[in-house]
Amino acid sequence: MGGKIEEVRGTQVSVRFDGGKCIHSRHCVLDHPDVFVPNVAGEWIHPDAASAETLMSIARNCPSGAISCERHDGGEPEVAPKVNTVRVLENGPLAFHAEMRFWGGGGALRATLCRCGASKSKPFCDTSHVASGFTATGEPPTQESAALEVRNGPLEVIPVENGPLHIKGNLEIITGTGRTVKRVTECWLCRCGHSGKKPFCDGTHRKVGFEAPGLPPVRK
Repeated sequence: MGGKIEEVRGTQVSVRFDGGKCIHSRHCVLDHPDVFVPNVAGEWIHPDAASAETLMSIARNCPSGAISCERHDGGEPEVAPKVNTVRVLENGPLAFHAEMRFWGGGGALRATLCRCGASKSKPFCDTSHVASGFTATGEPPTQESAALEVRNGPLEVIPVENGPLHIKGNLEIITGTGRTVKRVTECWLCRCGHSGKKPFCDGTHRKVGFEAPGLPPVRK
């Protein structure tokens, strides 16, 4: 599987897999091993083994956006969520589900962005948190916040040079189990891995000499 991009056309749906985005959440191979057949040589993605709706469900359950689908049957494509969320994953990345627009170009509905500081594909997660031994709770405490008047809409993702992720737009920050941490229309999220207020930035990136580009490569 690796980091390459694979696309397999089926009768009703084409399935695209971007190995560079995959964080190995394994929903695909555990829930539908008939479609995504693990540990085999050669062809391992079989779009015609499931219905178009099932394939779309598989894609929507992929937190990193590594799996996406293009329908040929006239059915509804994947649409932006009704509530923009970012899920704080235990000892892992920030999993966004929103109508994201990345500073510098490109966009996505699903993406996992690095918060350990070690990824070589910043701002995206490349699972370096595992090798680096990154530890950070996926259950930060709830902070008082008012309900958002609008819960969806475009979300601007701006990686600050040598600093945090600057997020502009309606967003609900939630724990790995779905509890609300805070509702915001703008925030700065730690991506150096050292903040004492994770998932929020507290300026520690300056003390530790964190380095990361402010203009990410476009990942469509």
